[in-house]
Amino acid sequence: MQTIWPAVYAKPLQGPAPKFERERWATPDGDFIDIDFLSDDTSAQTPTLVLFHGLEGSSASHYAQSFASWAQQSKLRYALPHFRGCSGDLNLAPRAYHSGDHEEIDWILKRIKQRQGPQAPLVAAGVSLGGNALMRWAGEQGHAASQTVQAVASICSPLDLTASGHAIGQGFNRQVYTRMFLSSMKPKALAKLKQHPGLFDPQALAAAKDLFSFDNIFTAPLHGFKDTTDYWARASAKPLMRHIAVPALALNALNDPFVPAHSLPQSKDISRQVELWQPVHGGHVGFATGPMPGYLAGLPRAVGSWLLQKADHG
Repeated sequence: MQTIWPAVYAKPLQGPAPKFERERWATPDGDFIDIDFLSDDTSAQTPTLVLFHGLEGSSASHYAQSFASWAQQSKLRYALPHFRGCSGDLNLAPRAYHSGDHEEIDWILKRIKQRQGPQAPLVAAGVSLGGNALMRWAGEQGHAASQTVQAVASICSPLDLTASGHAIGQGFNRQVYTRMFLSSMKPKALAKLKQHPGLFDPQALAAAKDLFSFDNIFTAPLHGFKDTTDYWARASAKPLMRHIAVPALALNALNDPFVPAHSLPQSKDISRQVELWQPVHGGHVGFATGPMPGYLAGLPRAVGSWLLQKADHG
């Protein structure tokens, strides 16, 4: 309930709805991504908050809307990059996106940094899949990350993809969340097959009933991994969190149905720059507050304020 209610019933906005301006950027490999920027008239020194969405998310996701609303009220710049194929238009290359896509994160963040100018602080947060990819980037970059961002945060992210992948494939999760994700992922994959015939076996994809099978047929081979086991192991951020050298926050509720509590990073797994928030309640990207039906303002306020505080002291 702490996962489903906030996504369906809680109010993501307090104040006027954010108005986005979309930019389409050509990627180095001949493809494109779409980025939604919050319309603003801020100064050259105004901080920018970049939010990376989760699996099958977009700027319309409830958490993206709540972060945009908070950024608007806080008079910040705000950018939401869409992973390939998530903006409403199918991307062109024979690839999509994946949980460890740190090269894409690197290119996006550096371009946003260039776009906003050197004087403005840049902070980044990632939700679920986007948070694992962001933390993976921070771990891969080490001290070099500070040349681009002042602080990063992951929110309800499956930092151990193997544990989370198996969790979402079982019981209630399999019947509800897996079906929901596959209902959009399979059509996108088949559209990709029309673009690039022979990319994978469509019969095998049709038979896939969980993310392990889908990733084995589509995600892993398209992005350079041997199979799902290899993908989940190599794309996980947790093994690299000891190397993170910029202020980093990892927020995970202990009752998240997608992310088993036993798989969460502990102090032995992280560098001194990483702070762990592991509240008992919150679900998966839930954290609704206030009287029913609840508001989502608490999550962006807490995470965003932490990011800005670290940026001010960077």
